[in-house]
Amino acid sequence: MMMLALFVFLLPALPLPGASASADICIVGAGISGASTAFFLTNYTSSIHGHGPQLRVFERRHRVGGRLATVAVAGDRFEAGGSIIHPRNLHARRFADLLGLAVEAAGDDDWLGIWDGKSFLFQTLRPLPPGTSWWRRKLHALLNSLLLLRRYGLSLLKMDRFVQEMLQRFMLFYSDFESRPAFATVEEMLKWTGLYDLTRRTLEEELLDAGLSSQTIAELVTVITRINYGQSTRISGLAGAVSLAGSEPGLWAVKGGNWQLADGLLKTSNASLHLQEGIDSITDAGDYYVLRSNTGNEYNCTVTVVATPLDEVNITLSPPISIPQRKMQHTHATFVRGLLNPGYFGLNSASDIPELIGTLEVPDIPFSCISVLKRYGEDDRTYKMFSRAKLDDDLLDQIFSTRKETIRINWAAYPHYEAPEEFAPIVLDGKQLYYLNTFESAASAMETGAVAAENVARLIIYRLSLPKREAEPPYIKPFAEEEEEEGSRRRHVDL
Repeated sequence: MMMLALFVFLLPALPLPGASASADICIVGAGISGASTAFFLTNYTSSIHGHGPQLRVFERRHRVGGRLATVAVAGDRFEAGGSIIHPRNLHARRFADLLGLAVEAAGDDDWLGIWDGKSFLFQTLRPLPPGTSWWRRKLHALLNSLLLLRRYGLSLLKMDRFVQEMLQRFMLFYSDFESRPAFATVEEMLKWTGLYDLTRRTLEEELLDAGLSSQTIAELVTVITRINYGQSTRISGLAGAVSLAGSEPGLWAVKGGNWQLADGLLKTSNASLHLQEGIDSITDAGDYYVLRSNTGNEYNCTVTVVATPLDEVNITLSPPISIPQRKMQHTHATFVRGLLNPGYFGLNSASDIPELIGTLEVPDIPFSCISVLKRYGEDDRTYKMFSRAKLDDDLLDQIFSTRKETIRINWAAYPHYEAPEEFAPIVLDGKQLYYLNTFESAASAMETGAVAAENVARLIIYRLSLPKREAEPPYIKPFAEEEEEEGSRRRHVDL
């Protein structure tokens, strides 16, 4: 397998006819994938700074971050898109450190209730009040573990082993360059790490083979996949394993919003950022590509990286390129300031409603989950809900006894996973047109976007024979320092 992967790596290492190291490199999409590509290109080669090729990043929206964004409710800012980062997401950790971003713990102490549409089948303990002593918090965590163990038994240990094996293989993507190839296909990326087989079968099939009980899969695992991917345990095994990893302890987020990762990386790369300028067409002109934007401009690019899902944008490729059909899973995020209706959940008091409500795969349940984001008082809280369809006012008035503010966001959040997965090529035309988001068909997360971006950046460097950076990358200013210099020229607004 290693020899095959090395062969895939070495083939594209030859420079293409007519390729010029001084021409523009264009990236379509200013989310975490596009921003990571810009960062890796400028940090792995010495020719893009100064008189080398110019980096252009195009974003059809008025802000950077893509599916990373915040929403303002009652004067507070909350994550509306990608919310949590795993402690072993090494690229994201490095980005936050280099950019001087403050981080905070995310989602470690949730009071979980599993709802079947009629009653709560299971609940963890109510959270302890602020200021509780260390030993009481430890005892509280132990009792919660015992509650889970009593209901789900050894399946919990088997689920953890399944996740840890996946993470161990995923860590190979951080190996040094001498032992890690760059890949022209997602299949070879996954086969090299031993993760490919997980994309061929469903999560349910994988977990049954791993020895988990049907009850654990139908309840706990289903709750997790519905929260993280809005889908059932019929999703493919690798996406399911990544989803389960999102329930582990030690999760974190960037204070003020994870979108700052993308924004900081773009600033560091010195890319020319074209906000509110979407790309309508990409035409192969022989030695370069002509990109036509919705503002009427044209750009000649030796390299073009598509860092946005082609399933959700209308970009004409000429000549046409055929890729596997893929449907995106839309997740509707609904933010409500008010108070849940205890009667809807068969309870007498709102104080008896768990702070994180996970749901089973039951057709009559209209939402995937509800969580408390902030408490302002006994009768005043901000909630976030995920659902597969828009929640109309009549339904919300049943679920909530009071609503002071409601904000709805429709995300084309991730692919709809169906095993066995099919993957579009990373190199779409065998030349210099790259597609980052094909990797999302394996699993979608901030870190998988960064992993795919690093692989594409290395492919570009080798295939254009760009000089590798010998010295340390340039100093990256702390994010607070950059913000001070930017003043009012912010590149993000709340949704």
